[in-house]
Amino acid sequence: MRPSLLVIDMVRTRFAPSPTGYLHIGGARTALFSWAYARKLGGKFILRIEDTDLERSTEASVKAILDGMTWLGLNWDEGPHHQMHRLDRYREFAQHLITAGMAYHCYCSKDELEAMREAQRSRGEKPRYDGRWRPENARTAGLRPPADVKPVLRFRNPDEGEVTFGDLVKGPITVSNTELDDLVILRADGVPTYNFGVVVDDLDMNITHVIRGDDHVNNTPRQINIFRALGASVPQFAHVPMILGADGERLSKRHGAVSVMQYAEDGYLPEAMLNCLARLGWSHGDAELFSLEQLVEWFDLEHISRSAAQFNPEKLRWINQQYMKGADVGRLSHEVAQRIEREGGRIGSGPPLERVIELLKDRAETLNALVDEAMMFYGDRHPSPELLQAHVTPEVRPVLRDLAAAFGKLAEWSSEPINEAVKTVLKAHAFKMPRLAVPLRVVVFGMTQTPSLSSVLALAGRERVIARLEQYAG
Repeated sequence: MRPSLLVIDMVRTRFAPSPTGYLHIGGARTALFSWAYARKLGGKFILRIEDTDLERSTEASVKAILDGMTWLGLNWDEGPHHQMHRLDRYREFAQHLITAGMAYHCYCSKDELEAMREAQRSRGEKPRYDGRWRPENARTAGLRPPADVKPVLRFRNPDEGEVTFGDLVKGPITVSNTELDDLVILRADGVPTYNFGVVVDDLDMNITHVIRGDDHVNNTPRQINIFRALGASVPQFAHVPMILGADGERLSKRHGAVSVMQYAEDGYLPEAMLNCLARLGWSHGDAELFSLEQLVEWFDLEHISRSAAQFNPEKLRWINQQYMKGADVGRLSHEVAQRIEREGGRIGSGPPLERVIELLKDRAETLNALVDEAMMFYGDRHPSPELLQAHVTPEVRPVLRDLAAAFGKLAEWSSEPINEAVKTVLKAHAFKMPRLAVPLRVVVFGMTQTPSLSSVLALAGRERVIARLEQYAG
């Protein structure tokens, strides 16, 4: 009797990564599209860990995947399910296929399989398993199961006909069954192969829509044949285009194909990353920036492109900067405070952090860039000898000394009085502001560029500003 299958009348999508590495850009985009489609249609989003690659799967990779999903805010409704916890279920389905005559044991060794393929290649044929252990073939050839070999289980693929499915992105796809051989569905140790495990899981979890990368297109006809052999409904498939680098080459580490959590570490906001991911192969008119709520409202499969998408790190930085500008100052302060402390900064020794963030956030592309600028207030950054030699010249030193004296006499330490004091000293020395601005920044902050000079001086505090002027211009 075939294992019972629960049927639920609602959209159910899944993200099913293999824990053999981190959650990368391509995987995150697939997860986002699957999540958004389920949320748009009021369905369920399931997270599944396909951990049957025992040599490469690690707990560290599982954690990296879960951390990445959590950081992005892609909450799942069920799971995470682990395939290695479901081995009995795969064997149950496998036994059903054996009973139905749709699966059989194969005793070929690796050497035999390689010799078989080599002979086929020498004849100009496509290398494939030749079906020698199909029961009728084995009987004809007089093959007997060797006592010392643990067999694998192969699916008996139909010999005739074709597989046709309507891909929701690519359109109709047809593959002849003569192109498909009898694939292994259970290894000798009873662990399922990818194409079998995914079918059983999708059946048990009532997946209605499989949204995944188009590198899986070739697997789909095999999986459809297994669905049919089990007498089950076939989910709808949507294969999304691959992601290329900005130069049109396959995405690699040099293009920024690193862990999603590396982007978090590098100071990107999750909403900016989601916005960027959504635009990799999908669009909604001319909309460049949109919230996660808008994505759910607008998302559909019809507007996923059939062409490869291009990931541009510069575009991601621009998107992140736009989100930084609109982000709540309190939230940014919380994020930045932790990073400042990791850099050795002392927040308690400087101006209120929220005032610093308010001044700096519109200039920063990332949280890390914001931290780098904020450290002018919370770190012990001094000008390098090279900066001093280049900018604090003999002719500018008297101006800086007089400026220190003028600052000491101010009744109020704020931007407007600071500006007036600077103007008065400049006029007395017949100096222009551009000649003073960079040396003043170098002396006080150890850098040549800052936001509005009077604003950063006001935040730095009178005591520090005068002390630096006296130290480096005296």
